[in-house]
Amino acid sequence: MKKNALIVLFGLLIGFYASAQEEEKPGLEISGSVDTYFKYDFSGKSNIPTSFADNQNSVSLGMLDIALSQTVGKASFVGEFSFGPRSFKSIPTFDSDGDGNGDGQNVNIQNLYVSYALTDKLSATAGYMGTFVGYEVISPAANFNYSTSYLFSAGPFQNAGFKLDYAISDRFAVMAGIFNDWNIYQDINGISDFGAQIYVSPVDGWDAYVNFVTGPQSGTIIDLTTGYQISDDFYLGLNFADYTYSEKDLGGYTGVALYPQYAFSEKLALGYRGEYFIMKEDKTSSTKSENVFSNTFTLNFYAGPMTFSSELRFDSASFEGFEKENGDPTKSASQILFAAIYAF
Repeated sequence: MKKNALIVLFGLLIGFYASAQEEEKPGLEISGSVDTYFKYDFSGKSNIPTSFADNQNSVSLGMLDIALSQTVGKASFVGEFSFGPRSFKSIPTFDSDGDGNGDGQNVNIQNLYVSYALTDKLSATAGYMGTFVGYEVISPAANFNYSTSYLFSAGPFQNAGFKLDYAISDRFAVMAGIFNDWNIYQDINGISDFGAQIYVSPVDGWDAYVNFVTGPQSGTIIDLTTGYQISDDFYLGLNFADYTYSEKDLGGYTGVALYPQYAFSEKLALGYRGEYFIMKEDKTSSTKSENVFSNTFTLNFYAGPMTFSSELRFDSASFEGFEKENGDPTKSASQILFAAIYAF
């Protein structure tokens, strides 16, 4: 009888332990955003050729972005996908007609990768990842400005591959990895790119990333992304990048963007993006070096999960890259934009 009681007690303990383990297992985290916008270019044309928000005089869709993630012990995963016109412009797109009107499926994978913490300081990640290069990202919820910079549009969106992250301290970390060519989850030519990142935090509130990617197909890009929370109200960001095609005579680009932002309160903030973008000379053709200077003023009002964004943008170029109302070429363009972004 005593033996049977011990068996029952042992069974109850195992059941309790299994139940506790199930309760302790972290749930699936779901996050993302939904956005819509209206843009009007004062020429009546859709002029400024950066990514997204290019529909003229129309209440237009951005995208529905959904991210799933979970960490159990040392293992974790992230799966992020999106729907809508803003989605299809970040490669790859599945079964989309590619016209940006929202009548194709426009389904896109933004992130799909797994990670494992080998030690407290070293982790390994493999899969399809949002790029580590640059200041701005695809999701409008993570950017202060709704329209994007020339640097963002020119650089990579995603890097598929394998990387190792090593956190030497809270203020210094390094990353190195091998990757496919830019923006593709399957490289028929095989893994060809090498990428690396150095992170430093000189003082509290100041983060800086030096990024590097090179490959025989993708070319070479060196990128600096940094931000400093100077005070509780004032933040200053900076992005600098230099890119050269794998065939150097084809040229590339160099650019710098400055991002000062001031928060009047928890609900209202004003930001400016000043960008100077240079397209290098293509020595294989008659294309000379050209440049664009862009000024973007953004006022954001925050109401819980919703951000109401209003934006005024002026771009001027060294060449006639824009259109007037009558269709004649011109060196400048200006637009106003209103957007609503819901983050969850």
